Amino acid sequence: MADGETGHSIIPPHGGYLGLRSYQMAQIVYDGIVVFCDRFIDRRSRTHDQMV
Repeated sequence: MADGETGHSIIPPHGGYLGLRSYQMAQIVYDGIVVFCDRFIDRRSRTHDQMV
């Protein structure tokens, strides 16, 4: 705990990032990019590494 005497932390509990719509959409885009790169770009290519 940040403050041992009162038991309260500076940052209150929250729902986290997994429920955020922006995170969910970014995850979908990332998954699509990985599939695209695996299919059309050589895995040993630097372009593949940079895109993923």
